Amino acid sequence: MSAPASSSTAPGSTAALAGKFLIAGIAGLVLTALGFLLTNNHQGVALSYLVGISYWTAVSIGMLLLVMIHHIVDAGWSTVIRRQFEHGTSAFLWLAVLFLPLLISAWVKPGLVWPWMDLSHEIHGGHTVGTDILYQKKASFLNVRMFTGMTVGFFIVWVWLSSRLRKASFAQDSDGEVKWTFMNRKTAAFGIPLTALALSFAAIYWMKSLEYHWFSTMYGVWFFANCMRAAMAFGVMITCWLYARGDYKGIYNTNQFHCLMALAYAFVVFWAYVTFSQYFLIWNANVPEETFWYNIREHGDWVYVGMLILFGHFFFPFLFLLSYRRKSTRGPALFISIWIATIILIDLCYNILPALKDAENQPLPFLSINLLWVLTSVVGVGGICVWAYLRSFPTAKLIPIRDPRIVESLTHHEATAP
Repeated sequence: MSAPASSSTAPGSTAALAGKFLIAGIAGLVLTALGFLLTNNHQGVALSYLVGISYWTAVSIGMLLLVMIHHIVDAGWSTVIRRQFEHGTSAFLWLAVLFLPLLISAWVKPGLVWPWMDLSHEIHGGHTVGTDILYQKKASFLNVRMFTGMTVGFFIVWVWLSSRLRKASFAQDSDGEVKWTFMNRKTAAFGIPLTALALSFAAIYWMKSLEYHWFSTMYGVWFFANCMRAAMAFGVMITCWLYARGDYKGIYNTNQFHCLMALAYAFVVFWAYVTFSQYFLIWNANVPEETFWYNIREHGDWVYVGMLILFGHFFFPFLFLLSYRRKSTRGPALFISIWIATIILIDLCYNILPALKDAENQPLPFLSINLLWVLTSVVGVGGICVWAYLRSFPTAKLIPIRDPRIVESLTHHEATAP
């Protein structure tokens, strides 16, 4: 095995690429803003932007959790790829900034995104939100002030934890002190439950409350599963890119790669368990306040989207990744990771976009102009997130060269590279 690179590639090697992603991100955001300003489809554009923000926040949350899980279990094999997830968490600050338009809309135009913010919003039966008994029971939780404070709190938690973990990890490259390892382990000990609570409440406030009549005890866990799957999918993409560039050659071997894909495979099953449990409990109870959420998604083309999620999110990845070769070879693993990342985006659309209703209170079709705004939002927010990653990339070593577990990681089963 060749000697590991002592530092990442020169800043200039990623600066140009970072600039391209920044331009793409700005272009996507500008197009989304123009769609909002120049069309009458204000709610459609706003909800599409929520899809984009939620998607990339999920990726960053998953990366943060992977870093903390690495520290809390004192993992060895993942040390060589941990740094890439640390760079990925640098996007949180920018995600907080990009979420501001949604927060501003909550105060300036209540009900634009989340109908319960407008107490005069008419719901079924001729009632309004303000006179709805279910809203009245939840009003102490579902109000603009609480929503704003909680959302700001979510990002404070994520930004603080990621900054604390990054600072200690990068400092260890310089002095090699083991105290940084212990510090990150302590951070992970309280950071994991904090992040779990934050992501659960974020999913409830941002997505589940779009249909505030709905009840589900599994929703936060569903979002957690998607966060982890998205982070590992992008982790595979990043490591394949670095290996193709030559950065990881002689460092990242087949068994390390297989461990990452095996963990991704485990979360394929976990997502299916959580999603099936949510559906089964609601179907079995057969309570109208719960079943309506699925019923409205059985109209129009949404039923086909549901089938695509069922087979594309579970059955296809499950069967595809049964093979050891596909889990340990970069080509097939990269393909299925891109597939999973795409299906997660469709899953978020399935959870968010049916909040757009027609005159008969039925969801607008999935195949509509709103998909264009989803695309521009995903490109816009994603371009900024990738730019943040590439901007952080040259600021630290390629791998944590003085981490106590680095030798164990580099010699993980002493296998050849994928």
